[in-house]
Amino acid sequence: MNFGNFITSNTGLIHFIASIFALLLGTLVLVLPKGTSKHKIIGRLYGLTMLVVLTTAFMTYRLFGTWGIFHWTAVISSLTLICGLIPILTRRPTNNYISLHFSFMYWSIMGVYGAFVSETLVRMPKVVVESGIPNSVFYNMTGIGTAIVMGLGVYFFLKNKSKWDKQFGLKNQTNDRQFKK
Repeated sequence: MNFGNFITSNTGLIHFIASIFALLLGTLVLVLPKGTSKHKIIGRLYGLTMLVVLTTAFMTYRLFGTWGIFHWTAVISSLTLICGLIPILTRRPTNNYISLHFSFMYWSIMGVYGAFVSETLVRMPKVVVESGIPNSVFYNMTGIGTAIVMGLGVYFFLKNKSKWDKQFGLKNQTNDRQFKK
């Protein structure tokens, strides 16, 4: 396999390296215990690498030559990152800032997984063109692959959200505050 066109610019190289770190750090944040000093350090590193990933994503126009679908997903990814950081930094709203932080950061990381699948499939056009498969099939497969990853994210989020809230004492805090009013 020829990797000569895998990375075509310094921006692409920085984006690739930061993406790998975001993928690894985001996975660690998901699987390691929450609220510990290790979680906070890894979480900050994840946030910083995501800033690099998103900045370089907005600087990349190789695939379409103009603003494309991946730029729109970078907008969504930027929003999930910002919406995940604001509650934990401001500790607002006071009754559920941890739940908001966790929920948005979960989706930020799921977005990285979805982007990984998309980026992997985007690297296959040469294979598609040489095989005679129409580009529409390629783009449909990229969309389907990403949708499967995000669908699995939805499944695990819905399956585990109440357990995670209970683990962090969030259900009890919210219920206690509601009953005290």
